[in-house]
Amino acid sequence: MLAGLGVRPEIHLHPPVMTVAESLELVPELPGCKTKNLFLRDKKRRRRFLFTAAHARTVDLRALADRLGVQGLSFAPPQELLEHLGVSPGSVSLLALINDRSRSVELVIDARVWSAEALQAHPLDNAATAVLTHDMLERFLAATGHIPVIVDFP
Repeated sequence: MLAGLGVRPEIHLHPPVMTVAESLELVPELPGCKTKNLFLRDKKRRRRFLFTAAHARTVDLRALADRLGVQGLSFAPPQELLEHLGVSPGSVSLLALINDRSRSVELVIDARVWSAEALQAHPLDNAATAVLTHDMLERFLAATGHIPVIVDFP
């Protein structure tokens, strides 16, 4: 799908990583913004969000819920992650939106990630990291039909 869009990210293989801490230890230094991804749902369990942030960013779920205008946010269980994005914990990335054909997951991106020239994302497998330019990201999101909500925190 990516190749069909003219999107050819650099792919770097490495040992599987489940956390940002493991990523810092096991993934070689690569260009672009290193990211972390949170698969969340609202308190009423009606809306699901994929939040992509810079890896070092502290995420306050209450503040994020306020910014999104929802009552409470919590981590969605692994079975919902698999159902909606087709990946398991540790492999979450915005590239998993390719599996969200019904567009039931809302993409929320930290302004620092959105404004970066490039970003790092798992290509549906936590034993690899793809480096995508901002242009590649925009082409990918247009193809999947996901319009990002950009959030900026002080």
